[in-house]
Parts: sequence; C-alpha cells; structure tokens
Amino acid sequence: MSIDPLSALLETLTSGDQAAAERAFAVYEPYLRKVVRRRIPQRLRSKFDSCDVVQSVWAGLWGKLSSARWRFADVEHLRAFLVEVTHNRFIDRLRKHKAAAKHEQPLERTSPQEIPASREPRPSELAQADELWQKMLSYCPPAYHEILAFRRSGLSLAEIAARTGLHEGSIRRIIRKISRHVAMEQSAGDSSAGQIL
Repeated sequence: MSIDPLSALLETLTSGDQAAAERAFAVYEPYLRKVVRRRIPQRLRSKFDSCDVVQSVWAGLWGKLSSARWRFADVEHLRAFLVEVTHNRFIDRLRKHKAAAKHEQPLERTSPQEIPASREPRPSELAQADELWQKMLSYCPPAYHEILAFRRSGLSLAEIAARTGLHEGSIRRIIRKISRHVAMEQSAGDSSAGQIL
C-alpha cells in the first residue's frame, strides 16, 4: 500500500528532514503544476510555465515550513495551503507579465512604421567601415596590422600588449598616429573633392 505523498511531506516537515521533504514534494508537484496550467492564459504560455511557478514556491517555502512558524493539523490543511501559496505565486507572475503581453502583437499585424529600426549597421555603413579599414591598413606598415585587428575586435590596450609583447604606451602611440593620419586624409578629402568615406 503506497503512502500519500502529502502525509509523507507533513511528517518530514515536522522532523526537519529536507531530503525526504523534497522527495515528497516532488511527488506532489505534478498536481500543483496542473493547478497552475489550468489558469495560465494562452498568450502568456511563452512567458512562464507551471514548473517555474511550482519550483519557486518550494524554494520559498522550505525554510519557513521546516521551522516552527507553520504547523498543519492534517493533510487536507497542508494541501489547501500548498494550493493557495501556488495560486498566489502564479498571480504574482501573471501580474508581472500581463502588462507587457497587453502591448505585444504578432509581427504580421505590425505596420512597417511601428517596427523599431535595427541596431545593426546599414549596408552603406558597413561598406564605409570596410573602406576606412582598408585605408587604415594602407597607412601603416604590415607589422602594425595585427595591432589594428586586435583593436577592431574589441581588445583593450592591456590585452593587445599581452598578446604582442609591446608596451601599452607604444600601442597607444601607434593607434593615435594612424588615427591622426586618417583624420588628416579625410579632412583633405572633405576640402577638395567632398567626403570620400
């Protein structure tokens, strides 16, 4: 004859045996998940699921249940308590996601004017950046190309120094010299034939 998981949970809560209480709660967890699943609106199912709610209930309850703060007369009282706490946790999650979900709509129902601009660079900006990169490489000796490549990939001066064996100050001077040369070239181009880049 199998023991009611709630009876086991009630008994282990009073004894303070966390491992046994976790096993008993795991057996009862599917019922609590069903309680949550029945209430989750379809539009919010992508935001959270019943497992999230029930696991957060258990994480929040264990310390309080195992202490002397709460005692339950019988299994029915414990079941009602767990269902109520789970329902309250579900309501908290629901409120958190409801406001955002109210403003969401399928992409096909969104007009092009309402779609925010992409943060990715436009093709023309990529072309300009590539042209500038090629000019920078042409302004410096091949020995400096590795430094520029490291800097372009986002490495700090300290990281570049560690990889190349050069001093940070030397790397800073090389980059500054190339930047000045590019700026002068662009300035000369602006004054003569319009902006090249």
